[in-house]
Amino acid sequence: MLIEHILHRKGREVETISTTALVSDAAVRLRDRNIGALVVMSDDDNEGGVTVAGILSERDVVRALGVAEADSAAVLGQPVSALMTTEVVTCEPRTTVDELMRLMTDRRIRHVPVLDGGTLAGIVSIGDVVKSRIDELKEETDTLHEYLSSGR
Repeated sequence: MLIEHILHRKGREVETISTTALVSDAAVRLRDRNIGALVVMSDDDNEGGVTVAGILSERDVVRALGVAEADSAAVLGQPVSALMTTEVVTCEPRTTVDELMRLMTDRRIRHVPVLDGGTLAGIVSIGDVVKSRIDELKEETDTLHEYLSSGR
């Protein structure tokens, strides 16, 4: 199965935020949207477009707040760019689910933006990947059950 099939089922909507937004705003968006990560976008000065600059996950916020000497008000008052992961792992719509599962496991990441020709086309979470595998296995099981019960 390909990532584009997951996007077709779940949709291509991606919650994004700017590099200059405050971490407190990002935390509220994560909570309100019940999501685990925001794709951070920056204005591309060269072409006047917008590009993926990073990703901010719940983990990033919790790690920053969890530092013993962290002043939570100061952390929440920082721009998203201060906490975001800048080495963003991405995939393409034609990436297979198996390839993405390996990548997510090897890199220990839970959210992967999908780029199609350099343009943000969606985001896939580990939950989306697990759901697609469960659906695939259920379909295989149903097919085998039907085959066996038909007496062939």
